[in-house]
Amino acid sequence: MTPFTPISSLIGGLLIGVSTWLMIRWLGKIAGISGIVGQLWSARHSDRGWRFAFVAGLMVSPLIYALAAPLPAVVIATSPPVLIVAGLLVGFGSRLGSGCTSGHGVCGLSRLSLRSLVATLTFMGTAALVVWLLRHGPFQGY
Repeated sequence: MTPFTPISSLIGGLLIGVSTWLMIRWLGKIAGISGIVGQLWSARHSDRGWRFAFVAGLMVSPLIYALAAPLPAVVIATSPPVLIVAGLLVGFGSRLGSGCTSGHGVCGLSRLSLRSLVATLTFMGTAALVVWLLRHGPFQGY
């Protein structure tokens, strides 16, 4: 696994910030992944192009990165059923909260949205609780 470096984190954060700014500036849209993907097929025909381009960029960018440096190894130390349940809960939560961590955490907080602050604190608090339960609580070992 590639060790953490502050420089790579800074560059990644800057790229996320610039791309979300460009999306708001050019399209007037928030870069929330769950909303973009969730409305990919149901959006108006004129909105489908940029949505497909956004998703394609998400899928192609690791391949472009791999041209410059090896991709870090991904190690998932959790069983597939737990991953499936976790994915469904994240999807349900993002629909219930009208957005995901990218929409609320990156874009909403940068716009000083109180709703996004509450959503982000809820995401982060729930994540901390789940990690604690899986490492120290009754679900330890899953």
